Order: sequence, then structure tokens, then C-alpha cells
Amino acid sequence: MFTSYRRILALPGALAFTLAGLPARLSMSMTGVSAVVLISERRHSYALAGAVSAAGLVTLAVLLPLLGRLVDRYGQARVAVPAVLAAVAPMAGLLLCLRSGAPDWTLFLCWAACSTAPNVGGMVRARWAHLLRGDEAGQHLANSLEQALDELCFMLGPVLAVLLCRALTPEAGLLTSAALCVAGVLLLSAQRGTEPPLAPASAGTPGADRTNGTDRTAGGRGGLLVLLPMFLATGVVFGSMEVTTIAYTDATGHGSLAGLLLGLVAAGSCVSGLVFGLLRPRRGPVARLLGGVAAMAVLMLLPAAAGLSGAGPAVLAAALFLAGSGTAPTMVSGMTLVQQLVPAGRLNEAMAAAVSAILVGISAGSALGGAVAQRLPGGTGYVVPAAAAATALLIAATGTRRLRATAPTTGTPAAGLAVPVAAGLPD
Repeated sequence: MFTSYRRILALPGALAFTLAGLPARLSMSMTGVSAVVLISERRHSYALAGAVSAAGLVTLAVLLPLLGRLVDRYGQARVAVPAVLAAVAPMAGLLLCLRSGAPDWTLFLCWAACSTAPNVGGMVRARWAHLLRGDEAGQHLANSLEQALDELCFMLGPVLAVLLCRALTPEAGLLTSAALCVAGVLLLSAQRGTEPPLAPASAGTPGADRTNGTDRTAGGRGGLLVLLPMFLATGVVFGSMEVTTIAYTDATGHGSLAGLLLGLVAAGSCVSGLVFGLLRPRRGPVARLLGGVAAMAVLMLLPAAAGLSGAGPAVLAAALFLAGSGTAPTMVSGMTLVQQLVPAGRLNEAMAAAVSAILVGISAGSALGGAVAQRLPGGTGYVVPAAAAATALLIAATGTRRLRATAPTTGTPAAGLAVPVAAGLPD
């Protein structure tokens, strides 16, 4: 099963930049939980902790595309290193404010100022896109691997964060997260041989980057008008699923199982992402996206049915695992389309915009899921991710014509560019 993944990781520098980015991606999955545990412990208010965390999430969603634009213009190392170091001082300020009893508004200010960490996942995907340029099968495989690694980090990160905060000190989770983020960015930035070259200044102008006769700058704008709302709706799926699962397990007396059940969602996505990557792309990227979103919409009905019927934890666990397996194909195909629609000089910015849309969706989904759980029986909340997945499908389906008009229509590898990877994929 893993032969194809070993093959792409054997490409020059691939394993090094993949491993280098992992600490920072693990940090991203730890940071929010660590901050909530720390603030709630020191200020004895989950409401304050949640509000501060939400404010940081919104700030991050705004800053990520701006940082992505800078990365496209000046290069990964020149932007990522000062950006991550700039986040260290306000994080230290947050710890000092909590220790000294500073006013609550200082927590919001410090946490928002910490949101300058770059989109490491996007930078790693940009390296894959450059390394496998012209090889759609190779890019599909690499994006599947990246999605599986994302899910693995989001399975391990929250568990590690809570363990550190409870076993050592409430500050331990955030300090470890900061150290991992800095280390990951520095390690990735040190891999200069695989850093994508800067695109010419004219690469962002209309008609400057063409694939199959298509203006990728104009196509990117048109395609992103479809993809970004779809990513936002997918973020609502993630955010509402998390809150609803916590609320439902509490209501049914199985609160201790919430972490395990949420881990099963990520595990389902991780497994399906790896399997999806092994499938040779026989259809175009738009068709794969539609298939992925449709599968996600159907599978999200399973936890809704389990919740509404009052099913026990075993049935819910199976439903959540299967529901999670529907998200990876959507994310893989969506990110692949982003890479194919936009010119090289806008790639980091576009992927950061996609991540920002997901973050906004997660925040909105958490709020919506919490509101439903507060007013209605716990299982009813699973209707929210099901409705959000259906909305994502509707957005993708109605935007099919625009996506097909702008997406590349061939997956034929360009001459001399990673042909052995595509040729070695299973039929």
C-alpha cells in the first residue's frame, strides 16, 4: 500500500521538507486547546478562554492570506522566519499577563498578536506542487499524504496538549506548542534546495501564466469564488462536529469518550486520505471534487441518524469514523484544484485563503453547534454538520461550470517532470 508514498518521498528533498514541517503542524493542533486550558485554569472562566481563542482564530484567518502573499513575493524563508519569531514576544506577554493578573483585554491583545505564524502546511504543499509540477497523479498522491499527516497531527495534538497541561503546569502546553512551531519553521526554512523559486513580477498579471491555453490568473479568481465558500462550509462541518460530539457525550453520560470519538473522525479522514491517494486520477479534478463532496454529504447523515435516534457510543463511534472518511477526498481534491487554478506567484496566498475560509467556518460551526446543543436535545446538533456538508455540495455543484471552464483538462505529466511517480501508481 505504501510503495507509492515511499516513491514520492524518495524524490530529492521530499522526505526532508515533509518531516521538517511536521513539528509546526503539530503545534497548530495544540495551540488552541493549550490556550483554552491555560486561560480557564488561571482565570477560572471557560467563557473568557473561548472568547480569547475565537479572537485569535479570526485574526489568524485575516493574516494568513496576507502572509501568504508575502511568501509568494519574497520567498518562504525570508517571510516565515521573522513571522514566527514575531509571535514569540506576544506569547510571552500572554503568559506574563496571566501570571500578573493583568486586565482581560490584555489577553485578547496578546493572543491576537500571536497570530503571525505562517501557514506551514501551505508552504509544504507549495514545495510538492513545484517538485511535481505537471504531474497530476503525483500531486494527487502528495496532497493525499499531506491531508493524512494533517489528520494525524490533529489526532495527537490536542491529546498531547491536555496531557502536558494537566501533568506538568497549565503553561506547559502553550510553551511546547511555541517551541514546536519555531523549530518546525526554522527546519523547513533551512531546506533551501526545495523552496519554490520566486515567480517573475509579471506572474500575477492577467495572461502571464497559461495552462492549456487558459489564463490561470483569471481562472484562479473565478475558481476561488467557488472553492472558498465550499471550504467555509466544510469548516462548519468540522467545528460543529466537535462541539456537538462533546455536548452529546456529556448529555448521555459518556463525557470521557468525547476525545476518543473525535479522534475517530480524524482517523477516518486519515485512512481515507491515504487510500484516496493510491487511486490513479482517471477523472478530472472537478469531477473528483464533486465526488468527494457528495460522499461527505451522504456520510454526514450517519452521525445525524445516530444522534437523533439516541444511539449508544459504539454506534456513534462507527458513524463518526465513516463520516470522517468522507472529508479527506474533499480536502485533497479542493487543494489540488487550488494549486492548478492559480499561477505560481499566487499559490501560497491562495492556499492560505483556503485555510482561512476553513478557520472561519470552524469558528462559525462551533458557535452554531453550541447554540443548537444548548437549546435542543444533544443529538440534534449532528444535523448541523450534515446541513453544512449538503451546503458544500450545493456550492460545488452550482459552480461546476465555472470550475470546468478554468481547471486544466489533462493530467498528463509534463516532459521530464516526475514521470516515474505517476507511472508507478496502481491502476
